[in-house]
Amino acid sequence: MPRLFTGLKIPSDLALRLSLLKGGLRGARWVDEENFHITLRFIGDIEGPVADDVVEALARVRRPGFEIRIEGLGAFGNKKPHCVWARVAPDRPLLDLQAEHERVLQRAGLEPGGRKYTPHVTLGRTRGSSPGDVASWLAMRGDFGPVTFPVAEFVLFSARSSTGGGPYVVEEVYDLTDED
Repeated sequence: MPRLFTGLKIPSDLALRLSLLKGGLRGARWVDEENFHITLRFIGDIEGPVADDVVEALARVRRPGFEIRIEGLGAFGNKKPHCVWARVAPDRPLLDLQAEHERVLQRAGLEPGGRKYTPHVTLGRTRGSSPGDVASWLAMRGDFGPVTFPVAEFVLFSARSSTGGGPYVVEEVYDLTDED
């Protein structure tokens, strides 16, 4: 039973820049740079026939390409930080693509996504880090960005269910159109 999600790949030059931010945070488990991505829609563990329906539903998504802007760093979990990440600007084309993923996947029979969408690139998991350590790490790296890159495709990824942070496998690639 595959664990699936849709997302955007991070270009290798930007992934390298993001990987240079790793380190200096006691208790953090860092994501490998080849696994950096922006999640659009977590799908979860699904049976093979449902996965086939997901592949077909995503093939119907028609959106123009656009640019992504990464504009700083942040953390989830103020009192108990659990993740540090690069902030992705919630620009309209990205939000529209994510909303369309939500719609087509619900039409394919999946339950609605459970969280408000916050676009980001997970850099590390920080369950073993103190709030003070996370705050210091963020303060020392507060000048990251802004960085932009073009998006011409989205991806259906699979992951092992037992670990967070990868490795992720590209199952399908879907091109975005060149027109507005």
